[in-house]
Amino acid sequence: MIDRETIRLFRDIGRDIYLGGLTTSHGGNMSVRAGGSIVITRRGSMLGRLTDDDMIETGTEPCAADERCSREIIVHRAIYAATDAQAIVHAHPPHTVARSFGHGTIEPVDSEGLYVLGEVPVVEAATTIASAEAADVLARALTSAPVAVLRTHGPFATGATLEEAFMHVSVLEASAVVLDLLGR
Repeated sequence: MIDRETIRLFRDIGRDIYLGGLTTSHGGNMSVRAGGSIVITRRGSMLGRLTDDDMIETGTEPCAADERCSREIIVHRAIYAATDAQAIVHAHPPHTVARSFGHGTIEPVDSEGLYVLGEVPVVEAATTIASAEAADVLARALTSAPVAVLRTHGPFATGATLEEAFMHVSVLEASAVVLDLLGR
């Protein structure tokens, strides 16, 4: 059973992600570790309008509950297995995604980006959505960075809390906008 505070956090942060222009109407996903399980957004959910039914509790290993989970459950599991993260946010912020096409890293020049993130790795996978290859490259990158960008697809950010993971995505997009405004 998912507790009310977790549901509230998912709703609030999902709405902030959507209203902040960090994903499309039905894009992105979020999860938290909950003891020996994972709570993740439902496949096809709208982060800006999450309901109780949009949060799925599943295991750390593949199971029947996965049918309703975000397709990215494979990536979330790999990241949890490789890191001490307690939460993950994945979104599709346009400036970050655009920068991923031509850069091997995103290097913030603004003070907040430098302080919070440092250099952000951009990783590649032949299949970007819900693939074992994407899960592997992201899990490896996130062992040493709070956020990594999957080329053409968007960032996956970790945190001790859902709020912290969201902050990493938000700061990265702001840094990408600054870089774009400076023409770098």
